[in-house]
Amino acid sequence: MKFFASWRRAGRRELVAAEADVLGELKRLRTRIPQLRGALTASVDGLLLAQDASDVEAEGVCALTAAALGVALRLSDATHQGGFRELIIRGEQGYVATYAAGTSAVLTLLAEPRINVGRLHLEARRSSALIGELVDAAVDRAEET
Repeated sequence: MKFFASWRRAGRRELVAAEADVLGELKRLRTRIPQLRGALTASVDGLLLAQDASDVEAEGVCALTAAALGVALRLSDATHQGGFRELIIRGEQGYVATYAAGTSAVLTLLAEPRINVGRLHLEARRSSALIGELVDAAVDRAEET
């Protein structure tokens, strides 16, 4: 909830700048990995921050991501595996992969079943680190005001 309160207090300028930068990274990620069908960034409590996905209901996916994140955090803690890093789900029609993006956000990717999962991880980990820096910086600026 800290993130949501900070994000709500953030000035409009910080929000727009962070959203534009995050959206730019989502678009670059989709360019680097053509098998991605969508990319979304959400707060850890399910608030949509940016999206580059056309065939999904983004707010619903973000809410479900927050719920899955809660379970993943508890599972990781219960099994003494350390902090959450990523979660991947393989379905008949492709993958849903969620990556930690700093302390305040997550990156969720929707991929075709033919994707190279190693390449997905490589590129997504890079993007999630950058997105995490962008979002955490916006939250920090919001908390300073």
